Amino acid sequence: MRRTGVLAVCWLAVASVVAACGAGPSIRPDVAVVQDVGGDQPAEPDESDPGATDLPVPQSDLAWRDCTAETIGGFGLPPGPTGLVLECAQVPTPIDVTGAVPGSFPLGVLRARITDTPDDVAPLVVTTGSDLPSSRALAALATGPMSATLTARPLVAVDRRGLGMSQEIDCIFGADHRALADLGQFGRSGDASDRVAELGRQATISCTDYLQPQQLMFGASHAASDIEQLRRAWDVDRLGLLGIGNGATVALAYAAAYPGGVGRLILDSPAAATADAELLAESGARGAEAAVDEFARRCAALECSLGPDPRGAIEELYGRAADGLLAPVSSNALLTAITAFLGTPRADLQARIRELSDMLAAARDGDVMPLLESVGAAEAMLSTDGQWVSQCSDGQRWPTAMRAAELQKIWSTTYPLFGGDAAVAATSCAAWPSMAAPALPAALDVPVLVTSAAADPIVGNAGLESVTGALTASGIRWTALAWQGAGYSATLHSTCAQSRAEAYVADGVLPPNGSLCPA
Repeated sequence: MRRTGVLAVCWLAVASVVAACGAGPSIRPDVAVVQDVGGDQPAEPDESDPGATDLPVPQSDLAWRDCTAETIGGFGLPPGPTGLVLECAQVPTPIDVTGAVPGSFPLGVLRARITDTPDDVAPLVVTTGSDLPSSRALAALATGPMSATLTARPLVAVDRRGLGMSQEIDCIFGADHRALADLGQFGRSGDASDRVAELGRQATISCTDYLQPQQLMFGASHAASDIEQLRRAWDVDRLGLLGIGNGATVALAYAAAYPGGVGRLILDSPAAATADAELLAESGARGAEAAVDEFARRCAALECSLGPDPRGAIEELYGRAADGLLAPVSSNALLTAITAFLGTPRADLQARIRELSDMLAAARDGDVMPLLESVGAAEAMLSTDGQWVSQCSDGQRWPTAMRAAELQKIWSTTYPLFGGDAAVAATSCAAWPSMAAPALPAALDVPVLVTSAAADPIVGNAGLESVTGALTASGIRWTALAWQGAGYSATLHSTCAQSRAEAYVADGVLPPNGSLCPA
């Protein structure tokens, strides 16, 4: 029986939220060097520049409650440093700020602090957009080896609509959701692109029925208006905003709609600005391949359980999954598990490399249970209904099944592990109603820090040039900072990137353009 719009009424009401890997972090010294970067770059910051005014401390704080234990337990994370406190709150937020669609929902936010976190400094607002729940990213940061950044200021994550603590969406029928996650590998015949496009059409009908009349209220522009509600709830004139991956798209949309509300802006591993879905899919595949290469290099150096050629072992395992020999784990589910492991911040790097290697080696040797458990955790983080709705809402010019079939052939050669499945997956949103691309800021009074990772398995690094180009076109001053490591987000993984970001947040002065942070 199909879900109907009646169920969406519950989502419109203000209700309680049900609160519920691995190139690791850089542990190299906090050092950055300046490289010669060509192209149309902004001038180096003037050392005499006094910087921007301090960010304001919230004047009217939220009704925070301690949710440390439930958050750590719900996400399956380690306990974190002594004195860690995770606090949850809700911000009543209108579905549509214009009032065209009535109703509101509880916007979920998570604050992280430790014993040494000062009380008299402004928090930094973090959004990962639709890549993964922002609360999940912040909790992983706070419980991992990068938590020392909390000694400078609290971090506050804002979950995008339908994700994490912002009342999740459950709109795709279970069998269709499973089939989408497997890209139609099991139980269906015909061309993969056609199968996934048909599954996407079914999911589109189900989700638009479920969400009406607000089915078009899940794009990046609406996520930006949600952040504005947090600023108003705090009663401050400006925010410090860290947008990671798709969250950088949300942050740019915020800067376009509310330029006066921006006190600091960090775009970390940004998705390409105004790019079509094909470019974004290819960027993710390229970044994932680079992350696997880095993992394989380190794995071989450690003489890990995958043997002397870890990359070859993974490719062989992928081939077996594609032939159905790892059932119930599909080839795409295998890649999802690897992507999550390589992307999210983890503790001891060598231990995590061995953990991923042992899990994949066990599957190769006939024990798929550890891999199956990892798939479940990865899909809960990267492949929820809410993420699918948000990603479809953000996308532009989705490829047809015919075009995806062409890309599958090309990308399977260029990106042997991730290319083919990335092309096929891009057809799942082709039936979603077209929406206007989020606006880019026309001007901004504060400079912008843009960071990138050498091997980002979720976003890739194709966004750097397009985002900085858009900033330059609008006359907005920016600086680029590159992290040479592998993983999703420089600031989630690198102490060097964190220190540069915190220095900028503290005084508003950009680091030298073209700086590098070591892996």
